[in-house]
Amino acid sequence: MESGYTGGHGANPTYEQVKSGTTGHTEAVRITFDPAKISYKELVEIYWHQTDPTDAMGQFQDRGDNYRPVIFVKDEEQRRIAEASKHHLQESALFGDAKIVTQIEDAQPFYLAEDYHQDFYKKNPERYAAQEAGGRERFKQEHWGE
Repeated sequence: MESGYTGGHGANPTYEQVKSGTTGHTEAVRITFDPAKISYKELVEIYWHQTDPTDAMGQFQDRGDNYRPVIFVKDEEQRRIAEASKHHLQESALFGDAKIVTQIEDAQPFYLAEDYHQDFYKKNPERYAAQEAGGRERFKQEHWGE
């Protein structure tokens, strides 16, 4: 898994440029996986458990369009799986009447984030714990029982 930026305009954006909101990029992770070990469908399910799919303008304490909930797909099969999963989540009423606003978009060029963003949770355990305390853990408990 690699941290980076995608979905905007301009090549090789920096974190400072992305967080300024001027590039249109989304902060994202690129996951390389072996389908013999985990399916794309399972990865999408994991994604739902890590985000608030009803919040179009950020995730927990991270606010702004660069934190919007989006699934980037590489082909029609991934799109079909992601759309079906989103539909199932909406129909489940797990979030009450709230609309699932997570976008499903074609994958765009992916630019690696700076080194200090890679494996952030390992390099900065205290800061990572503080970020998790920003509402994510409570949200996961309330909605997923985790």
